[in-house]
Amino acid sequence: MPTLAELGDLHGKRVLVRADFNVPLDGDTITDDGRIRAALPTIIRLIEAGAVVVLTAHLGRPKGKVDPHYSLAPVARRLGELLGQDVTLAGDVVGPEARAAVDAAVPGQVVLLENIRFDARETSKDDAERGALADDLAKLADVFVSDGFGVVHRKQASVYDVATRLPHAMGGLVQREVAALERATQDPARPYVVVLGGSKVSDKLGVIENLLTKADTLLIGGGMVFTFLAAQGHQVGKSLLESDQIETVKGYLATAAERGVQILLPTDILVGPEFSADAAPTVVAADAIPADQIGLDIGPESSAAFAEVIRGARTVVWNGPMGVFEFPAFAGGTEAVAQGMIDATGAGAFSIVGGGDSAAAVRLLGFDEAGFAHISTGGGASLEFLEGRTLPGIDVLTD
Repeated sequence: MPTLAELGDLHGKRVLVRADFNVPLDGDTITDDGRIRAALPTIIRLIEAGAVVVLTAHLGRPKGKVDPHYSLAPVARRLGELLGQDVTLAGDVVGPEARAAVDAAVPGQVVLLENIRFDARETSKDDAERGALADDLAKLADVFVSDGFGVVHRKQASVYDVATRLPHAMGGLVQREVAALERATQDPARPYVVVLGGSKVSDKLGVIENLLTKADTLLIGGGMVFTFLAAQGHQVGKSLLESDQIETVKGYLATAAERGVQILLPTDILVGPEFSADAAPTVVAADAIPADQIGLDIGPESSAAFAEVIRGARTVVWNGPMGVFEFPAFAGGTEAVAQGMIDATGAGAFSIVGGGDSAAAVRLLGFDEAGFAHISTGGGASLEFLEGRTLPGIDVLTD
């Protein structure tokens, strides 16, 4: 795939960059600017090259309508602070205000178009509708750079269709993401350990199936673990359970045994009487969860065991927290996994935090991001990559 270096001299050219600025907000306050900071190297490189940088991105799910709650205004402010220069926020997506803002920009300036998902054509299943928006985007630029890894698994106008209309390249962020995930999936250094958590088994079916042919050990935590425990015949109390996935999980356990892949489940669980930050935590055996309790984290014995396995890995990929890390009393399992990865990285292992809630946990719990080899910005895209699926926003860049 072409890179920025292959686009040649960009001085004075209008470069349309698809970024991922889908950041969490509390009112107008960005609570985690990780995705904005991850985009800085590409943006700064284009500024230094003398390009007019035109950014397009989405925020939330405004469902194809203008909704002030999903305006990119907070992103423009934060990006301007990080760059140390004003960032112009266009008043619309591709309309007269966007065109005027781009026309007025001079080399080295940055224009952020308003939320691309204010335009229903962005996510349309109709090729012609998406193509019409891509045409409008292409009129604003001379070249296209794909740098929003969090959306490359989507066949959308600003991700896929516009790349067919302009000279294109992947940005530095996408380049780093692809290189890291390829390293973790193509002939990885062994032992290869994968840590999977999060709420639902159904979100990880493709990943588990694919990794049973690649990984040496799968560590299972989070809400999804209760479906695994139920598949082994254990009661899980009021814990999250996907009953319709029990037979599928039984198949995974059998396949793992046949292939010599270790699936390590918790031996103890931290439970509470309700889903609440104030719930009183109790440690119980994983095969003895009381009927009136809900599992909210893996227990201390399991946390130590998981961390020990991770520290012995040469390649480790983590996607999904071990518990409700937002509640301090139930963050221990996630903290143990993160620290184990940092220890493994320090000992020479290659570690990937697979975006989404895992990346949010790293930041919320105060871990040094430099302690991991790679922190992905795209939870869904990372999962689909690990599943071995074709990502439209990557595939379209291949010349």
